[in-house]
Amino acid sequence: MNMSSQRNLRSSITRNIPGVPGSRVGRSANKKRASNARSSSPAVKSPEPKKRNVGESKVSTPSERVRVGAPEQRTRPEDDASDNVFIDRPAEPHRTNAPLVTPRGSRYVTYSEDHLNGASKASLPSPTTTTGHILQQACSHLIQMDPSLQPLIERHYCRVFCPEGLAEECDPFKSLCSGIMAQQVSGAAASSIKRKFVSLFPKSVAEPAKEPPSFPTPAQVAACSVPFLRQAGLSERKAEYIKGLAEKFDSGELGAMLLNASDEEVLEKLTAVRGLGKWSVEMFACFGLKRMDIFSTGDLGVQVRLPEY
Repeated sequence: MNMSSQRNLRSSITRNIPGVPGSRVGRSANKKRASNARSSSPAVKSPEPKKRNVGESKVSTPSERVRVGAPEQRTRPEDDASDNVFIDRPAEPHRTNAPLVTPRGSRYVTYSEDHLNGASKASLPSPTTTTGHILQQACSHLIQMDPSLQPLIERHYCRVFCPEGLAEECDPFKSLCSGIMAQQVSGAAASSIKRKFVSLFPKSVAEPAKEPPSFPTPAQVAACSVPFLRQAGLSERKAEYIKGLAEKFDSGELGAMLLNASDEEVLEKLTAVRGLGKWSVEMFACFGLKRMDIFSTGDLGVQVRLPEY
């Protein structure tokens, strides 16, 4: 796979992941929040933004925090028109730090309240940090290992692993399907295929009429034939890949295990799925699942720039 193909595929994997620079979902949400804020609040002069120090992350005040393991309730100060207040929950660099959502609307986090109370049977390492501090600690570690990285870290604030980015949700099935659709095609072609793919499935009666149709569930896709899926512009092989992926999610073979498995187990399980190579899985693990100890040596950008470093 050449660098252009990798760039298009990486863009497709991250395009629908809020918190990632360039994400359509993030841009849409930001525009909506800004519009709501303008319509509901009088015009006031915005204060000068506070300059972030190296590795500094936004940490909520006690009044802003929600207890660890609570449902999806979020609080924010009355004078804060943004929606960037996050839940400061336990985190571990070698586990999934993004909340995962299912097509049925369920939401899961690695360190749930049951786990913290000892009620969960899942065998997990004890959390070593929180989502409010994990980026600050990572930046401090990198600078300690190599002080020359400090100017680079200061210029490029990591929004993927900042507290707000770690609060954004990931739909694994949707993200992996999008990655398969984007293989060996341009970004524009991948977007067109995805729109056609979604339009193959009828909207749920619960979805607002003016809203675009949601991505189909694994069960819906698994029930379709390969010729039917090819109507979206997919090649026969890609249609087979997506159908096979849907069957694994629908059966439960994939899904919740992405939370608790180690980095090695996630890589092994997903690369066993037809259509998902090591590089694609590494991009998904990093930008989708928000796993921090992912270094893709197969990425051409890394291969080209690392010798210069």
